[in-house]
Amino acid sequence: MAAWTNATTTPPASGILRPEVQDALVRRGRFEPEAGLATWIEHYWTVAWDLEDADAFRAEVVSHPSVHVTVESGTVPRFGSELPVGLVHGVITRKFSVDISGTGRVFGVKFRPGGFGAFTGADVGSWTDRILPLSTAFGAASADLVERVLAAPSDEARARILDGLLLGRLPDRDARYETVLAIVADLRDDPGLTTVDAVARRHGFSERTLQRIFRRYVGVGPKWVLQRYRLHDAVDLIDSGDYDDLAGLAVRLGWFDQAHFTREFTALVGQPPAAYAARRAT
Repeated sequence: MAAWTNATTTPPASGILRPEVQDALVRRGRFEPEAGLATWIEHYWTVAWDLEDADAFRAEVVSHPSVHVTVESGTVPRFGSELPVGLVHGVITRKFSVDISGTGRVFGVKFRPGGFGAFTGADVGSWTDRILPLSTAFGAASADLVERVLAAPSDEARARILDGLLLGRLPDRDARYETVLAIVADLRDDPGLTTVDAVARRHGFSERTLQRIFRRYVGVGPKWVLQRYRLHDAVDLIDSGDYDDLAGLAVRLGWFDQAHFTREFTALVGQPPAAYAARRAT
């Protein structure tokens, strides 16, 4: 069979580079967790593909400040692992890239920023830019979880299996994590916040304390999170065409000038914003 075609509405592509390419080749889905898990988990997600009769392609994502747990299967090894496999993906500070070929499926859990650290008690900074076996986080239960997810008849059923596992491991309330969530929401939603000093003062922390909290819970510093959310905004607005010109877009998103915006965008995406935008016209 050739590439998947999407028969239903595809979830938002926040952070996915060149989403029109990926969505022509990969089927994506998204599912909400049980309400009791929403404090820690943003959503479940799934991708599936069949490229046995098509060329491979490289999927690229401007990664989020989130840890992901995945159960992966397919005909071609990924991340140096034979399949099937359960993995924990720490926060990836660079552009996340993976070559997609053969047939495959991934079912994932996207934790909220800081959520994995609060849920497991792990120092998430030690997981940053690493992809580790699922057993590192969930121990002996990991093998059974992978087997059950693979055997499930649908993505909805897979989501309910994860619900059951995670609801059985709920942590105690963590007031510091609740503070992290509030700070992350500010970083995401307020383009007027352009410095870590301003963030620290708003929430009553020293910069050093804020850095320490973010390393423990989120895995990266608040400056990284701040810059990453603005770059997500830039990619999404360019993809949607919701801007007048790149100079205005840079100012709108809090960069001092277009040159600064262009440098940061190019360093992460691999091409200047003008070139990334120009593909839409070809």
